[in-house]
Amino acid sequence: MSRIEGPLAGRLAWVTGAATGIGLATARWLGRAGATVALSGRRIEPLEQAADALRAEGLSVEAVPVDVADAAKVADACAAITARHGAVSVLVCSAGINVRERHWDRVTPESFARVVSTNLTGVAHCVHAVLPGMRTRRDGVIVVVSSMAGWSYVSFPGPAYSATKTALGPLVQSLNDEEGPHGIRACHLCPGEVATPILRQRPVPPSDEEIARMLRPEDVAATIGHVVTAPPHVCLAEVVIAPAWNRFYVGGEDLKRAR
Repeated sequence: MSRIEGPLAGRLAWVTGAATGIGLATARWLGRAGATVALSGRRIEPLEQAADALRAEGLSVEAVPVDVADAAKVADACAAITARHGAVSVLVCSAGINVRERHWDRVTPESFARVVSTNLTGVAHCVHAVLPGMRTRRDGVIVVVSSMAGWSYVSFPGPAYSATKTALGPLVQSLNDEEGPHGIRACHLCPGEVATPILRQRPVPPSDEEIARMLRPEDVAATIGHVVTAPPHVCLAEVVIAPAWNRFYVGGEDLKRAR
């Protein structure tokens, strides 16, 4: 396989939640920019399918199954990919979940904890894993895929999702505060609604007409690409990207909940 030249040539990028949606589109963007990309996710079969599809495009990728909620497994995965490719230069934390029964009258302590373990604690596990190598190189970019629900409160995602995504803002700020002097930059990326498969798991899925108005995963991937290829003296600390038809503002029939 011929190596692709680009702004990320010779770099290792690690993308979690990479089997579908934003994570897969981002892995493709980074690979086309020349990076070697490690794709991680919990489900082995769709992860391998994603890796095969990217390899068929001539991109340098490997599938590294891992559940980000498991700190030991995350550390092992990071150790394995860095042993093969060197330190991680770009980390994109795109793994995220929500639950169908998401409001206080239905959410359980167990399901709330499950959302926290992936959306918040899982990000911290990945950050812990890559920071030593980034500090040694005095270079690294961390993009945390949050949500517009982590930037401005709306009710429809439910308290577990909104709380975890909101908490990612200060997590990213702390990285820029403490690790900026070591050449490490972090971005709290807050997309509005994106047309991804996870939409079908909502209590009331949006219509095809509503989905057609949303962002595409490729839109978010291109934004992440802009963040990670910015000059080293530039830190895009927080980016909000939304569809022009923004249902955080205009609402939608499927977003209403019974009161």
